[in-house]
Amino acid sequence: MQYTPQSFKDAVAENIISAEQADKLLAFLKTHPDTRPNTITGSHPDSQENTYPNTNSHIAPSFNFTHVLYYFGGLIAIAAMTLFMNLGWESFGGWGIVCISLIYATLGLKLSHNFKQKGLSIPAGICATFVVALSPLAIYGLQQGMGWWPDDSNYQDYHRYVKWHWLYMEAGTLIVGSIMARHFKYPFLIMPIAVTLWYLSMDITAIISGDSFSWELRKLVSMYCGLLMIGLAVWVDIRARYQADYAFWIYIFGVIAFWGGMTLQQSDSELSKFIYLCINLVMIGTGILLVRRVFAIFGAIGCCLYLGHLAEDIFKDSWLFPISLTFIGLGIVYLGVLWQKHEKEITQKMRALLPLALRELLESKEQGFTNKL
Repeated sequence: MQYTPQSFKDAVAENIISAEQADKLLAFLKTHPDTRPNTITGSHPDSQENTYPNTNSHIAPSFNFTHVLYYFGGLIAIAAMTLFMNLGWESFGGWGIVCISLIYATLGLKLSHNFKQKGLSIPAGICATFVVALSPLAIYGLQQGMGWWPDDSNYQDYHRYVKWHWLYMEAGTLIVGSIMARHFKYPFLIMPIAVTLWYLSMDITAIISGDSFSWELRKLVSMYCGLLMIGLAVWVDIRARYQADYAFWIYIFGVIAFWGGMTLQQSDSELSKFIYLCINLVMIGTGILLVRRVFAIFGAIGCCLYLGHLAEDIFKDSWLFPISLTFIGLGIVYLGVLWQKHEKEITQKMRALLPLALRELLESKEQGFTNKL
């Protein structure tokens, strides 16, 4: 659960703590936004001591100005060494790039370790993520220094174009990211891993197609790789259901890859377009089931695109279509009213059909065990 000033007022009203103690405790928590206990009591089915060790996630993190500064500064530093890397760095040569990357990585690890000791998990996770983001640059420098670079492309092209030889940089990033995530256990570390998996899905297309590279093949590979990433995210979500939200970024980029590849498919068949609508409706249902808004957002966008197709192409000059759509919308609102009225009963019956691990995942989300970032 998340603690608010009202929580402390309620505690004072119940004579649990004094007003002075409440003020001091609230002031302390505001100056230590990442401080939280290491254990939480509960009913984990596999725990004899009835505790969840090292979850660091049962108190939902507030998002305040301090966190904005953390992420804004961290993302600027990461972008500087990735998206905004310019050709001026080529003057250092391959080995110069490797040395500079190692110096930056050492600095990032040192800062992450220091922040971790002080209990500042968000800046510690950002600094650790910065180290992972340096991996493709260091590998690029190594390939240049060893004379293994196959063409005249440069590191700046890594984030722009699809090429087969990016695979070495991507594989190295995944290895470094996995090691760092295993050691530091910060959910934000999964972000560069998820981005790299997304890049990898596109570069695999170049390997499969060879010289016959086509957008159609690229869209198909993106769609199926997105499905694999979503499956991976579900697996991670279930495995870490009583810990921090390590699946958050994998869900995001998996859904982007799948939905983007699916939406860009071309078809003149109305049946195919209707199936597209149904898949988007399934995505909305999946988002509700897994408590993942990214499914619902993209599913809703897909439904709107289909309705736009109906309005523009099928019922372009029909006066009846807007009226029908209005009643459909109001019907969905009424369906929401009925759902709210019988939600508990329907949810219990539906969850009884799910595997035990998935039921535990959904229950853990309801109890507030997961931490988004």
